[in-house]
Amino acid sequence: MSSCLDSTVHATSTSSKQHIDPTFVEVTISTPAAAAVHPISDSTDHAGRGQWVRAAVLGANDGLVSVASLMIGVGAVSQNSRAMLVSGLAGLVAGACSMAIGEFVSVYAQYDIELAELQRHNCQAAIGERLPSPTRAAAASAISFAVGALLPLLAGGFIALWWVRLVVVSLVSSVGLVAFGAMGAVLGGAASVVKAAGRVLIGGWISMLVTYAVLRLLGLAFNLNVSNVA
Repeated sequence: MSSCLDSTVHATSTSSKQHIDPTFVEVTISTPAAAAVHPISDSTDHAGRGQWVRAAVLGANDGLVSVASLMIGVGAVSQNSRAMLVSGLAGLVAGACSMAIGEFVSVYAQYDIELAELQRHNCQAAIGERLPSPTRAAAASAISFAVGALLPLLAGGFIALWWVRLVVVSLVSSVGLVAFGAMGAVLGGAASVVKAAGRVLIGGWISMLVTYAVLRLLGLAFNLNVSNVA
């Protein structure tokens, strides 16, 4: 289909004697090219903001799950509250940097592909409007990861009693997972908010449970118990 499209509608009124009837009528209606190229769309541009929803929600969810799982894993082999706090801080910084770099590289690859496509079709006017921003996507991922990671870190990083610390981290993380899942579903225009939030919650639970189980088994097998000094 051509990018510049003209639609012509022919309505013809005839009678059985159209070849000899002088009242034969032909009506031609021309539609502007812009109307043919740009169809009517929903007022909410879900696709246009999908990039930012993806970067923000995935970043926050990854930050929460990664740091919560890391703290719970450390808690499986150590009752030291400072060990969990330091591991959580390290996970926050390393994860935010990793998310920013990964998102920058990914979006820049998308940028190059879309730029080449627009240049191939000589659509110079749309370049500034349609192309994604790698820098903004990287910043959004890093900030959202840090925000998500702060939830379990602040909730359980300063609690002295070991089992209370694990329970609080798990509960706060569960609430955060539901909130981030629902937020992503609403902003992204998902059909079911409950299902989307449930998937995020179950995925987070699996991650935390597997991390705790693996570290606990390794701790028992290789005597990895760290000092219990609080």
